[in-house]
Amino acid sequence: MSSGKIAFLTAAEGVERVELTDPWQAVTDAGYEPVLLSPDGGDVQLFDHLDKASTQHADGKVAETSIDDYVALVLPGGVANPDALRQDEDAVSFVRQFVVSGKPVAAICHAPWMLIEADVISGRQVTSWPSLQSDVSNAGGDWVDQSVVIDGNLITSRKPDDLPDFDKELLRAIQSDNA
Repeated sequence: MSSGKIAFLTAAEGVERVELTDPWQAVTDAGYEPVLLSPDGGDVQLFDHLDKASTQHADGKVAETSIDDYVALVLPGGVANPDALRQDEDAVSFVRQFVVSGKPVAAICHAPWMLIEADVISGRQVTSWPSLQSDVSNAGGDWVDQSVVIDGNLITSRKPDDLPDFDKELLRAIQSDNA
């Protein structure tokens, strides 16, 4: 059994439910402790595309935590989630510090907007929801249309259908990083 905390960072709303709950279950099943962080704490509204789904209570505020407390970072998507999150300086700084640290950072769907805002994708190969292709290119990244792309400590995927590959590579990265 493995151990360690995995940070999941989201805004207060607009989170694509399955992009949070699926990797959350995968890391839990692998023996890790998932921790939900958000800018304000409180409840996080999850969505199934544009329809409200369940809520999940944040375990803490991103401004009150340190990357040293976690072995990896997961950035779920949903259109509104990363768009709101990238306006929070503490969240952007947290992502930037995580990427620079070399610890695994996994972003799916629209979440690579956070990598762009943190200015950490220049010269890196990533994937995302296809509509972010120009954003990735404009930020100096190399956008690729694959279910999962691994470039150093960055793990990116395009959409919920890619979650099996995303989860597998997230766990592989965490386990090899903590071996």
